Amino acid sequence: MVAAARTSFTATEYLGLEKASDRKHEFVDGAIVAMAGARPAHNALASNVSASLVILTRSRGCLTLNSDQRVHVPATKLYAYPDVTLACGERRYDDADPPSLLNPTLIVEVTSESTEDFDRGRKFLGYQSILELQNYLIVSHRECRIDHFRRSVGGQWHLMTHTRVDAFVDLPEFGGVIALTDVYGNVDLDEGR
Repeated sequence: MVAAARTSFTATEYLGLEKASDRKHEFVDGAIVAMAGARPAHNALASNVSASLVILTRSRGCLTLNSDQRVHVPATKLYAYPDVTLACGERRYDDADPPSLLNPTLIVEVTSESTEDFDRGRKFLGYQSILELQNYLIVSHRECRIDHFRRSVGGQWHLMTHTRVDAFVDLPEFGGVIALTDVYGNVDLDEGR
């Protein structure tokens, strides 16, 4: 007789297992989801966005964090590892070990075959409950394309899609832009396939 695999965990159980693990996992609706290794193009895109954000925001007291920084969304109990996270102003963390960021200002997800639907759907719905989050960027692994979701003063999310290599993602609250040439330049989207 084979025991059924457990499919639902509490957040406390997840955090305990995550602390003891040498791999990263996200926590979604009671399920622990292993994070797969990323392809070279995915890593390059995340690094390029991160570099652009560091240059753009470092003089404004913002901290750019890589995919090792976990973000917690208390409203949906989501624990996630965005590809790039920007935190501006006073940062707040939960009591987990290591701590999870509670108040990101901007989140970037680089899509992959296995995560694209989740990044565009339920994960984004969860992120929307973070009041401090003002911008959400989805960087495509398939083509030169950045979908920029921006929260308006009234709380609605507005989408701007950028597909031209000479386009810019406008981030006026940081006093500048991110150029798609800086994100996609020298990146072979088929590398490592």
